[in-house]
Amino acid sequence: MEQTAQRQVRIIPATKNVNAPLKGAQKHQRVAAYCRVSTDSEEQITSYEAQKAYYTQKIEENPDWELAGIFADKGLSGTSMKKRENFNKMIAACKKGKIDTILTKSLSRFARNTVDCLETVRMLKANGIGVIFEKENINTLTESSEFLITLFSGFAQAESESLSKNIIWGKEESKKAGKVPFQYKKLLGYRKGPDGKPEIDPQEAETVRRIYRRYLDGCSLSQIQQELEADRVPTAQAIQRWSYQVIRNILTNERYIGDAMLGKTFTTDCISKRVKKNNGERGQSYVRNNHPAIIPREMFYRVQEEMARRSSKRKVMQKTGKTELGKYSAKYALSELLVCGECGTPYKRVTWARNGKKRIVWRCISRLEFGTKYCHNSPTLDEEKLHQAIQEAINEFVQAGTEVKEDMLTFTAMAWGGNTVGGVSLIDLRQKLKDITDQQALLLDQVLEHMDDEILNARLKAMMDEKQALQERIADAEQSETHNAAQESRMAELREWMAKLEVNQQYSDEQVRMAVERITVVDAETIRIRFRYPGAELEKKL
Repeated sequence: MEQTAQRQVRIIPATKNVNAPLKGAQKHQRVAAYCRVSTDSEEQITSYEAQKAYYTQKIEENPDWELAGIFADKGLSGTSMKKRENFNKMIAACKKGKIDTILTKSLSRFARNTVDCLETVRMLKANGIGVIFEKENINTLTESSEFLITLFSGFAQAESESLSKNIIWGKEESKKAGKVPFQYKKLLGYRKGPDGKPEIDPQEAETVRRIYRRYLDGCSLSQIQQELEADRVPTAQAIQRWSYQVIRNILTNERYIGDAMLGKTFTTDCISKRVKKNNGERGQSYVRNNHPAIIPREMFYRVQEEMARRSSKRKVMQKTGKTELGKYSAKYALSELLVCGECGTPYKRVTWARNGKKRIVWRCISRLEFGTKYCHNSPTLDEEKLHQAIQEAINEFVQAGTEVKEDMLTFTAMAWGGNTVGGVSLIDLRQKLKDITDQQALLLDQVLEHMDDEILNARLKAMMDEKQALQERIADAEQSETHNAAQESRMAELREWMAKLEVNQQYSDEQVRMAVERITVVDAETIRIRFRYPGAELEKKL
C-alpha cells in the first residue's frame, strides 16, 4: 500500500525591492510638483505664486532630485479633475515616462474625490511613480499608503461635500430673501451702478430694444443675427459675432422687464459639478420689479406669444402627402400672412414652368396636397398681381391715415383713462389705508386705559372691514396702473409703427410684416387685408 507523502511548505524570502531603482536607471529622480488654489482672489493668487516658488526651491536644493516641472492650477475646484488642465498635463507627462515622483502639499490639493484620488495614485504606482503628500507624510510607494490615502481623502471629500451643502443652503436662503445676483459680463444692457445696484447701459439697451423690435417686425433669429453682425454691433462680451442662442436668450430673459427668476438651474452634486435645468426638483423664486426695465412688459409678452406661435407651426410634408400647418418662414412675408378664405390653410409660394418660362404663383397648401378633397374653390394667385394689390392697399392706408390715426389715439387714451378706482386716486387710497392703520394703533393704546371691550371690539371690527375693502380697492388700482402702463407702452409703439409706414411704389416684405396682420383670399379677384392697426381692414381687387 502506497504511503502518502507529507505536505511541506517552504518560505522563500523576497530578494528584490520592487520600489528600488532598476539597474542602469538614471541616478537623479525627476521630480515634479503640483499645487492648486481654490479661487481667483488676490490673496489666493499670492498663495499660488508662493507655492510655485516653494517647490522650485525645494526640488533644486535636493542633490538627488532634478526639476521635472511645476504644474499649477488656479481658481478651480478640487472636486473634479476634468477642468484641471495642468494636472492632466502632469499625468500625461507621467505616462510618457518623463516624471518619477510628484510632490504636493496635501490630499485635498491633489483631489477631494476619494475615488479619483485612489485611481490616479494606483495608476501612477503601477508605473513606478510615487506621490509624496507633505501634510499627511504619505509616500504612495509604501505599503501602508493606500489605507492612509483612503482615510485622509475621505475626510477631504466630506469637507468638500459639507462646503458644497453650505453654499447650496446660502443660495437657497438668498433665493427666499429675493437677493438677485447679476452677471454683468453676460447680461447685455446692464452695468453695476455706483450704489452697487444694476443700472441701464444706454448703448447696450438700445441693442436689446432693437432685437425685440426686429423680432416683432417678423425677422427670424438668423436675419437679426446677420443685421447685428453687418452693423458690427458688439455682444455683452464685446465681440461682434452673434449666435442664434444668444439672441433667443435675450428675447426670453425676464431680466429685461425688471424681473428675476431665481433657481433656473442647480448643481447636481459637488463631485460631478453637473448643472441641470430646474424642472421642479428644487424650489424657485420670482422677484418682480427688482431693477429698471429695458423692455415694456406688454412688448415682452407679445414676443413670447410670437415665439410660441412660430414654434407651434408644423412642417409641410409634401413627399408623404400629409398637409400640416406651414412652418414659420421669414424668407417670404406672405408665407405667414396669406390664408385660404375657404379652409383657413396657409398659402404657399410655387414656381410654375411652362414652355421654358417661369411664373411665380401662390396656392392653398391643402388644395396643393389633396386636390379638391378638403378645399374646393381656393384660387391660384399670381405673385406679381398679389404684390401690387397689397402695396396699393398699404399706400391707401398710409394716405388715409393722419386724421384717422389721431382719432384712434385719442379714443384709445380715453379708453384706459387715469389711475383711479371709483374716482379716487391710488395715492389717496394708500393714504386712507395708512390713516386707518394709525387709528387702529391708537385704539390699541386705549386698551391700557380700560376702554369697554364691547365698544373696542365693535370699533376694531369696523376698521378691519374698512381696511380690507381699501386693500381690495388698492389691489384693483395697482392692477389698473399696470394695465395703464402697458397701454401707454403700446400707444408709444403704435405711434412709432405709424411713423415708420410710408407710401412706396415697390412691394416690400419688411413693410408688409410691419403693417399687415393677416391677408385672407376671398376669391380669385379679391383679398381682405387686416392691418396691425386696431380694427382696420380693407378689401382689395387683384
